[in-house]
Amino acid sequence: MIQYKSDVEASDSLKLKHDALLTEIEKVVFGQREIIEQVLTVMFAGGHCLLVGVPGLAKTLLVNTIAKALDLKYKRIQFTPDLMPSDITGSEILDENKQFKFVKGPVFANIILADEINRTPPKTQSALLEAMQEHTVTVSGNNYKLEEPFFVLATQNPVEQEGTYPLPEAQLDRFMFNVILDYPSLEDEITIVKNTTKDIIVETQKVVSAEEILYFRELIKRAPVADNVIKYAVSLVAKTRPKTQNSDALADKYLNWGAGPRASQYLITGAKTYALLHGKYSPDIDDVKAVALPVLRHRIIRNYQAEAEGLTEDDLIKKML
Repeated sequence: MIQYKSDVEASDSLKLKHDALLTEIEKVVFGQREIIEQVLTVMFAGGHCLLVGVPGLAKTLLVNTIAKALDLKYKRIQFTPDLMPSDITGSEILDENKQFKFVKGPVFANIILADEINRTPPKTQSALLEAMQEHTVTVSGNNYKLEEPFFVLATQNPVEQEGTYPLPEAQLDRFMFNVILDYPSLEDEITIVKNTTKDIIVETQKVVSAEEILYFRELIKRAPVADNVIKYAVSLVAKTRPKTQNSDALADKYLNWGAGPRASQYLITGAKTYALLHGKYSPDIDDVKAVALPVLRHRIIRNYQAEAEGLTEDDLIKKML
């Protein structure tokens, strides 16, 4: 049973654990501090994370390393065009006594790596929907509860690549953050090549337990938020909704669709988590801005004019900020 004298002491402990996790992960994954911090923010907040980038940018290595640094059960699901929903959730089989027995699929773990999630058709992608939202799986009318904490980290290739199926909006909305990985800088790539072409194997130490993660998630929920910060977050989301009362002129001109209320919730949850992980006890507007891009970029849909003028989702969000 985890106990602290006060929430302030617990918050200080959370920051120390976060810093220790960062140090441990960076022994293996080089030059991706911002990406690692965003993934850890989602994990402590109790959300799910989508990692987008071309092959070879260490997306899978990052998830593997995070799983090793956490004392949690981890499963990897490789998404392919022929993957079936039952390959994820599990299925009922007849045992030797001619009784139906449920065999659990790989979704019954704490950390799920959904590798190349957009390489499989929408029917199979949707098998994760219930698990991500309700933390349950329904098979043949029976409801099975997933182990806590439950956290999906999905990797996705850019949709322009061959053999990819765009994720449905309902599936995208389940992800708290959409994190974009870019090519490393020249200096970082030199470090990567130096460290990965040696015969030295780095062992990742376990830093945080399942019990601690669940405790810290409840702590984050209790963090106080000023009304002006909530108003700023909700107003920012309202700006993205074209042709509405509070829309921004940029949204009216360049967007087909804006973000829903879940974006406002995730902005505040993300800001709370970001603040506590960086040594503050309550979030301010800067913390909302710090999580705005990964929360909003997959919840707005550009129109043809934005594409024709070469404006990305990030460009539009930055201008609205």
